Amino acid sequence: MKPRLAAFPKCFMDQLCVDRTMTVLDWIELASSLGVEGLEFYSGFLRDDPAFLQEVKITLDSHELAMPMLCCSPDFTQPDPVLLQAEVEREKRMIEVTAFFGGRYCRVLSGQRRPGLDRKDGVAQVVRVLKELLTFAEQHGIVLTMENHYKDNYWEYPEFAQRMDVFTEIVDQIDSPWFGVNFDPSNAILAGEEPLILLERVKDRVVTMHASDRFLKSGTIEDLRREENSAGYASRLAHGVIGKGLNDYDAIFKTLRSVGFHSWVSIEDGVNGMDELRESVRFLKAKIDVHFGGAA
Repeated sequence: MKPRLAAFPKCFMDQLCVDRTMTVLDWIELASSLGVEGLEFYSGFLRDDPAFLQEVKITLDSHELAMPMLCCSPDFTQPDPVLLQAEVEREKRMIEVTAFFGGRYCRVLSGQRRPGLDRKDGVAQVVRVLKELLTFAEQHGIVLTMENHYKDNYWEYPEFAQRMDVFTEIVDQIDSPWFGVNFDPSNAILAGEEPLILLERVKDRVVTMHASDRFLKSGTIEDLRREENSAGYASRLAHGVIGKGLNDYDAIFKTLRSVGFHSWVSIEDGVNGMDELRESVRFLKAKIDVHFGGAA
């Protein structure tokens, strides 16, 4: 089997989540022409209403599209126990929603890197919460996927486990078939790190992938590395068509092929519009055929 392609509405996040000028039904209709097999949803543009969810499912089915992955942003570094429990309950509900749509993967994160957060305490809390969620995930047939993340669009602070050392410290402590990694090569670049080094480190744990690309608007990679601890360093990087940026997709897919990866690759790009998203779909389809063959 070869990996299957999904798409994520990166270019329409505010329209879907903030000003509500677009609905998820609109997105499904628009994305149905992309030639992908699935659409990754984000918890922020779904309403927890049975009739609404059923309508979305019917619309997906009418276009023969899967919803394989649900992108959630739980904040498990919350210092307030009441707020932390609310985050846990929200993630549980999203696990149920993933199962309702017939999906297999539900994203988890570590949480926000708040000022003064002790690394040891933060790691311990995140690991504890993730382990507590595993039984619930298993009961619903859902794999929790932890992403090497940068920052949720609507968070105040960046990801606690943004850097590879913290991320792998958490991942290494959770040994379960109901937990894996959602690898995002561009987020490694945003962390000032080398995507292929991270991939080599976690390749046996990768169960899904986000595909995107970045290019430098100014300066060099060395400039980016020097600025990696400053709040605005990512401004040197911009989204672009996949295959035209800094990520080496030949090397990425070669590594994934070596460990038998055949799951979902979700295109988390297209911030400059649907034409670029279509170009990214064409690029990824061609690369997947090269590295994984033509087998379905």
